Amino acid sequence: MGLFDKIKQAFTGQPQEKTPTDVEETASQSPAEQPAESTETTEPVQFTPEQKETQKYDKGLQKSRKTLSRRINELFANFRYVDEEFFEELEDVLIESDVGFEATMQISNVLREEARIQNVRNMDDAERVIVQTLVDMYGETSPEEARVNLKINDLTVILFVGVNGVGKTTTIAKMAHQYKQEGKKVILAAGDTFRAGAIEQLRIWGDRVGVDVVSSKQGGDPAAVVFDGIKQAREADADILMIDTAGRLQNKKNLMNELEKMKRVITREVPDGPHEVLLVLDATTGQNALIQAKQFQETTNVTGIVLTKLDGTAKGGIVLAIGKELGIPVKYVGLGESMDDLQPFDTEKFAYGLFRDLIEGTV
Repeated sequence: MGLFDKIKQAFTGQPQEKTPTDVEETASQSPAEQPAESTETTEPVQFTPEQKETQKYDKGLQKSRKTLSRRINELFANFRYVDEEFFEELEDVLIESDVGFEATMQISNVLREEARIQNVRNMDDAERVIVQTLVDMYGETSPEEARVNLKINDLTVILFVGVNGVGKTTTIAKMAHQYKQEGKKVILAAGDTFRAGAIEQLRIWGDRVGVDVVSSKQGGDPAAVVFDGIKQAREADADILMIDTAGRLQNKKNLMNELEKMKRVITREVPDGPHEVLLVLDATTGQNALIQAKQFQETTNVTGIVLTKLDGTAKGGIVLAIGKELGIPVKYVGLGESMDDLQPFDTEKFAYGLFRDLIEGTV
């Protein structure tokens, strides 16, 4: 069963309980707008962890969902038949939605083939094919469960890379907080010794989260910080060491040499490390995030993507471009500003949050 069919069951299957979002929307209506109900007192709605997570995706992807739905609906409103002009407009809409050139052309080609084989001519059939292709493509390019590789009963070393300003330090703090909530002992290493204020920023976050931070003075050797971090993590019997790094792409050669030196220290001290190299990208930059990912992929072995600030952008389509053009799994997405709004990436919940309005229109 394709991802589209799985999500479609949410609309066409047996009557279901209201989602957290449905309940919130009803509660926000004025008394005059709410449906007449019994005057009996009802118990407060208790949401399961699964429902809460679905709600975070639904809220965090609201801007992207509304923008994509509006663009697709405007496209269909302007055409009565599927012709060459329609295909050209469709490609423009998808590229403007940051789904990427490769994914756009695949969707366009699928619709062309469907139009030829099944004689798709009217807008209803075209919309169904486009939405199903988009949703299923997310399922094909993103694993259903791309979890961070954590060692059992041993030290896990996670290296964070990415340009300045993408939310790298905040991401480290949020992940450290979540791992600590799970009972794991976490230590942070301030490997960004280049940017003024980076070390102090990580120390502040360490104090807030309640984890130790290994650091040196500004301008110090990042590889030495990594060595000290591993040593302290071993002595403290820590579960996870999370390492911040510099992000100055304008001096890419020096930066990449620095990263390679840090990785050599990790490999020497922890032979199978680093266990993850997570690239942090800012979703609000759209295609620029994809360009950054390609640059880092050329020079370091990126094992996963953390996509931040999705709640503040209409560029949620970038997840598809990353999966299609880079083949790197998205492992975390930022869906809000609170510590718990950094969520492990879930393909089904993401596709539901991004395409809910369009899927509803096809069933």
